[in-house]
Amino acid sequence: MTDAIEGRSSWLDAVKPYVEKAPLAALCLGISSGFPFAMIGANLASRLAQDGIDKKSVTAFSLVLLAYNLKWLWAWMVEGVHIPVIGRLGQRVSWMLLAGVLVMAAVANLAFVDPSADIGGTVLAAVLLGIAGATFDIVIDGYRIEILKPEQLGIGAGMSQYGWRIGAAAAGALGLVVASHWNWTIAYLVCALFALPAMLAALIVGEPERHREISARKKNGGELVQAVIGPFVDFFQRKGALLVLLFIVVHKIGDTLANLTFRLLFNDLGYTNDEIALYDVGVGFWALLGGIFVGGILYARLGLKRSVLISLILMAVSNVSFAALAAAGKSNWGMAGAIGFENFASGIGGVAVVAYFSALCDLRFTAAQYALISAAASIVGRFLTGTTAGGLIERFGYVDFYLLTTALAVPGILLFWLMMRAGLIDASVGTAATADPGDQPAA
Repeated sequence: MTDAIEGRSSWLDAVKPYVEKAPLAALCLGISSGFPFAMIGANLASRLAQDGIDKKSVTAFSLVLLAYNLKWLWAWMVEGVHIPVIGRLGQRVSWMLLAGVLVMAAVANLAFVDPSADIGGTVLAAVLLGIAGATFDIVIDGYRIEILKPEQLGIGAGMSQYGWRIGAAAAGALGLVVASHWNWTIAYLVCALFALPAMLAALIVGEPERHREISARKKNGGELVQAVIGPFVDFFQRKGALLVLLFIVVHKIGDTLANLTFRLLFNDLGYTNDEIALYDVGVGFWALLGGIFVGGILYARLGLKRSVLISLILMAVSNVSFAALAAAGKSNWGMAGAIGFENFASGIGGVAVVAYFSALCDLRFTAAQYALISAAASIVGRFLTGTTAGGLIERFGYVDFYLLTTALAVPGILLFWLMMRAGLIDASVGTAATADPGDQPAA
């Protein structure tokens, strides 16, 4: 009886951190963060492919996602511009509501465009959604980091990634199913509702206690100047900042290049929309859940550095599974295995890598610095996808393409290992990983 009680207590202790208010809010934030990516990524690729648009044009549309890599250019607005009227709710909450409304409007705009009749209008609508979605991401990431305590960064990162995958996969699957039974216009309008979880979470949780306003230099526009240059000055003053930035840029090249082409592979192998939805959501969901769980254990037992290194290796190897699927041809078991492994590896990486990137932020410039970090993390892979992925697939085939993406992940693994040996991981973290409310000095 005593053993049973102790076992139940141990289980409850393990689960408790995941059901606290801040991690649950991070889950909701992740859901809303993930769905715009599906709308202009996987779903738009499927929509264009089904309308007979050629592969080069389909993959070129992924350049729209470069808005996420350029978001640092306007992230200063989220830090330094106060919104009238609703601004009384707080800087983070008011921007969350505004950005959420903009995303819903942009999704609705894309819903009413016909790619087969107006490809130019489709490009414009996709670009507008990319900008709105990137702005939403700026606010979401800053809010997430600031509502989490330093010891919650790992759990919060995992919950956020879990939510992101739920939002992206659920919106992607729902869009496919609704489009199959009705049309893409209705599908996009229904999916616009995925913006609501983040907006509701912000209203319920309120302004983060750890948020620090840029308030020391308000004279002559000094606050806005600090919002623009402060994030960069703070980051690049740290030891090994350039090497850390190089790692951020190269670590995800192979993963990004591969992920944005999966729907093309599935379409060419002959999978139906319902089959893609089943395996992406069904198998992928449970594999991701397992990956986050394992990632949390690795993070707790091995620490940030070793858990990040392991996750980088797993994410690189996961691309090989899609090369195997392409070589084998259409196979439900093969698709389940490839998607399962990829989601499992991403779940582990979502805990470790995102926790490290969150820890790099200073609480004065959380949104702007994470915008810089997350933008840099995928810019090369996203650019290569839009400019060369379709051509590479047509020239070399899917098998060699996915083997290439695996090789491109190796430099990031080696660089992180060198950073570990040089002590740059510990030296690079900011106040988000150390400061409690009230400890942060003014900007």
